[in-house]
Amino acid sequence: MSRISSLLTITPLLDVNTSPADFSFYSRRAMRLLAEESIAELPYEDATIQTPCGSYDGTLIKTDDLCAVSIIRAGDALLESVRECIPGVAVGKILIQRNEKSKAKEAVLSYSKMPPGVEKMNILLCDPMLATGGSAKAAIALLVETYGVKTHKIIFANMITCPEGIQAMKNAYPDIKIVTACIDENLNEDKYIVPGLGDYGDRFFNTI
Repeated sequence: MSRISSLLTITPLLDVNTSPADFSFYSRRAMRLLAEESIAELPYEDATIQTPCGSYDGTLIKTDDLCAVSIIRAGDALLESVRECIPGVAVGKILIQRNEKSKAKEAVLSYSKMPPGVEKMNILLCDPMLATGGSAKAAIALLVETYGVKTHKIIFANMITCPEGIQAMKNAYPDIKIVTACIDENLNEDKYIVPGLGDYGDRFFNTI
């Protein structure tokens, strides 16, 4: 998504010297663009509307059967950008955390809540970071196995990823579309994205 990364939003996010206030500011700018791009990937339908001067044959994106699902906590930041674009969107929540005491940094599921009928909805999964893919894969497995969501109905939106994360998602769920703003170089031995920006949630919510 060069239109996002080409704007002067990604560099301040990566900069370790960016203040929490500025990090939040640039995050919201970039995430709003990411939200719009992700929403544009949803199914659409033909529509004929009346303009002040005549009729127009166009398209409308279907949002009445959409559920935006955030992976708590960092995903909540991106979720709010989606809600700014679609104020009445149904919302789901999943709490998954990396086990930082483990070398593999495996994902641990703690909580989930989905709206009724989510199995019939299109899903916009929100999490700013895609590193190992552990959290995203755990969230998708939960949506599919527990809530009956079809994988082809899931779009995964994230701000920053890396080749390892993309490959992990491709291997596990090849039919899920990923919409991202930036593909960084790689993961380091601690399973963090390099050059990356550190912990997105900590920097956005100022809990460093």
